[in-house]
Amino acid sequence: MAVRLGRGVDSDDLEVQHEINVTPFIDVMLVLLIIFMVAAPLATVDIGVNLPASTAPEQPRQDKPVFVTIKPDQTIAVGETVVARDALPDALDTATDHHKDATIFVRADKSLSYGELMEVMNTLRDGGYLKLALVGLEIPAAKP
Repeated sequence: MAVRLGRGVDSDDLEVQHEINVTPFIDVMLVLLIIFMVAAPLATVDIGVNLPASTAPEQPRQDKPVFVTIKPDQTIAVGETVVARDALPDALDTATDHHKDATIFVRADKSLSYGELMEVMNTLRDGGYLKLALVGLEIPAAKP
């Protein structure tokens, strides 16, 4: 509690000040804020993850979906027709009637490397097809 010295007629009486000095409290809070701002990014750690299979519910399908299939020998097929990687955007233009907003379903063999899959997806993106859906095996969800 703080005390204020009065300069009145009766100088022996001390007045009690009812205000709290919050400056030290604010200083402590700012120091703690800085500590947490520095420590928070250090708390995140990169962890290697083995991703599980998806148990998401089946999504409604289009009337005539367009599938791009990447086979184990890295050949690419649009529907049932095998195409060269360079001709992939043109083949998709034909399959989708030049609708760039159509969803393209990408199927890739499990033995294919992630890099190969990304190269094909980059080719699709460069061709203007931004709506890509990865197709996988559907497994039933575990029941509790």
